[in-house]
Amino acid sequence: MSQTPATPESSSNKPEDKNFAFEIPDIIVVVVYFIFVLVVGIWSSLRASRGTVGGYFLAGRSMTWWPIGASLMSSNVGSGLFIGLAGTGAAGGLAVGGFEWNATWALLVLGWIFVPVYIAAGVVTMPEYLKKRFGGQRIQIYLSVLSLILYIFTKISTDIFSGALFIQIALGWNLYLSTVILLVVTAIYTIAGGLAAVIYTDALQTVIMVFGALVLMFIGFEKVGWYEGLQEKYSRAIPSVIVPNTTCHLPRQDAFHMLRDPVTGDIPWPGLIFGLSVLALWCWCTDQVIVQRSLSAKNLSHAKGGSVLGGYLKIFPMFFIVMPGMISRALFPDEVGCVDPAICEKVCGAKVGCSNIAYPKLVIELMPVGLRGLMIAVIMAALMSSLTSIFNSSSTLFAIDIWQQLRKKATEQELMIVGRVFVLILVAISILWIPIIQTANSGQLFDYIQSITSYLAPPITALFILAIFCKRINEPGAFWGLMFGLVIGLIRMIMEFIYRVPSCGEEDKRPAVLKDVHYLYFAIILCALTAIVIYLVSLCTPPVPEEKLARLTWWTRHFKTTEIGLENQMCQSAEMTSAKEENDLDSIPWENGDVEQKEHREVKHPCWKKVYFWFCGISTTPKPTLTRDEQAARERKITSIQEKPLWKAICNINAVILLAINVFLWGYFG
Repeated sequence: MSQTPATPESSSNKPEDKNFAFEIPDIIVVVVYFIFVLVVGIWSSLRASRGTVGGYFLAGRSMTWWPIGASLMSSNVGSGLFIGLAGTGAAGGLAVGGFEWNATWALLVLGWIFVPVYIAAGVVTMPEYLKKRFGGQRIQIYLSVLSLILYIFTKISTDIFSGALFIQIALGWNLYLSTVILLVVTAIYTIAGGLAAVIYTDALQTVIMVFGALVLMFIGFEKVGWYEGLQEKYSRAIPSVIVPNTTCHLPRQDAFHMLRDPVTGDIPWPGLIFGLSVLALWCWCTDQVIVQRSLSAKNLSHAKGGSVLGGYLKIFPMFFIVMPGMISRALFPDEVGCVDPAICEKVCGAKVGCSNIAYPKLVIELMPVGLRGLMIAVIMAALMSSLTSIFNSSSTLFAIDIWQQLRKKATEQELMIVGRVFVLILVAISILWIPIIQTANSGQLFDYIQSITSYLAPPITALFILAIFCKRINEPGAFWGLMFGLVIGLIRMIMEFIYRVPSCGEEDKRPAVLKDVHYLYFAIILCALTAIVIYLVSLCTPPVPEEKLARLTWWTRHFKTTEIGLENQMCQSAEMTSAKEENDLDSIPWENGDVEQKEHREVKHPCWKKVYFWFCGISTTPKPTLTRDEQAARERKITSIQEKPLWKAICNINAVILLAINVFLWGYFG
């Protein structure tokens, strides 16, 4: 046992060089994987209806439960989660796995409470729901812009950084080269295929991800002597060079407990259960990336089934990401557990610690030839699946909530093209952001993601809960509540960037609000304060008329929209030629911007134009126009939340079983 730390220390540089020579079987596995993903992406984009807003952004509302569940998992488990969860697990033990297990009940809340309201309201984006619920445009635009900012700072940038870090450690490729190649492949099938391509490739990548990660988990557990061996070796995983008169180098005493002291714990248990629930509700029930998957379901039962499958899949990351991170520290304490700033900088380029390299280190050291290629493919799968999800959702937000506000008469074809161009802009921003993350390299990437989220997301959680459950809430209350929450959150976030966390052995000179109020506690406080402001301002201003709340809250989700309202809707839609003015996005045919084509249907286009039309999913023949009655019938079908009794019962039983398993796991590891 005492020999283990010496091995990586004595050859800390050599193994890296040895492994840079990526062997032929590994290369074959990665190439085959990339070809397979592109084939699945192209196949699904050919199958999908990509020429309408509903087809491109909501996969034509035709998805079944299993690809939705797989996509919910893989669009959340990006490479940032592999690197970040394993790194935080290596540094602090099991507690961070609670972030994954907390998602289970949030997914059920999504399927059983939030999605029925969203489907009944007939919306495509979350800001669009708030516009229908409250009226006005300022909340819709504010939420769209805030969501895009959150995606760039917490999702796109961290995923790209961690994926590129992994490829750099594993292959020795240039960080930028590997990033650009990944982004280009990702962008191609997102732009060409829309949500259907994203969901089917996600389903494929979930299978690869879970299989590869489980293989590494079993190899790692065998190396340390299974769970008992891990408990013994982790508690002794102390680096050979320590900072004198400190305890930073010692593994936590409570590393194998999830519920930790509410005051001294690194992840206090009230924060883990209640504060994390605030963030989980934002992430799983109001975030465009996740909700868009559920809204693409054929019907409500398929959306619920997807939530249940996603909940089962979210049980696994504790075992195949967090525990392997702890195994990595037990096997390589000098690198993964380093505390001396000079040594840490030599090992991974970051003075604050090298826990981020826990997962890549394990892959490089333990995986045999061929399987190592598979694990590189797994991380690429994780990176690409989460990026495609974010790119597709971001283009939806931009095209529908921002562009359509700027150009009221935008045709559906224009929205398709704007959405695709916006993906290219996001790719460019993402590449430019990499050096900033490199310089601000956080010792624990996962903590960075969660803390940024806990400063900006709680006001949104408070607003959506009140919007769905409290009919008294109105637009002024919602807007000023969001503004209040944003100001408080930004103050804390800016302080966090000004006052850095001290390195090992340094005195903590941060203000008490940073030092003593954990970010998960801050999330609870911010959510509660925002809810109070929203409610108080709403009470002081006129309520929303009851008839305008039909199908927009939990209590009114079964109401029928009045015939007059529906008729107005249809007239507006007909005028605007954009299939999205009020409800159904897929129902109204779009005009084909080429006027000549209407008159001469047999116009022959040059080859480049045919390729362009195919790539953007633009049909060259006009679609038959639906009558007002047909539109109304389609409208009713798409916003229906009726379920067959058998499938409703099956979904309910599975949800209860899933919750029982979840409670058992919390109890066992608590």
